[in-house]
Amino acid sequence: MAISSDASTRTSTNVVKSEPKDNSLTTAISTQYNKVTGIATLANLILTPSETLKFSKQLDEILNYVKILEKANTEKVEETSQVTGLENVTRNDETSPSLSQEEALSNTKSQHNGFFKVKGIFNEE
Repeated sequence: MAISSDASTRTSTNVVKSEPKDNSLTTAISTQYNKVTGIATLANLILTPSETLKFSKQLDEILNYVKILEKANTEKVEETSQVTGLENVTRNDETSPSLSQEEALSNTKSQHNGFFKVKGIFNEE
């Protein structure tokens, strides 16, 4: 994954949108390729076509495994949210050193009044 910390070297297109020239792409992989491209765009990641293809195949394998799991007969299996039996396990709330505001904002593409500036996700565009 090629992510530059220098804002001047970034391009306006964060994800390479061209599909690889592999003629053996199945429809499922092609669909996953589009999903991976979309997720990469949302995550502001720059992926090469080979990385996108690799992640597309991995996503397809994961979704195929989920389809297998969906076929399992779970009628007699009691629902559970956890299996350890532990309840209300907490740790003491202690402060620890963290990044300064300047350090936290040092790699952002855009900031305003000391905050991260991001594109609106609820805007109707």
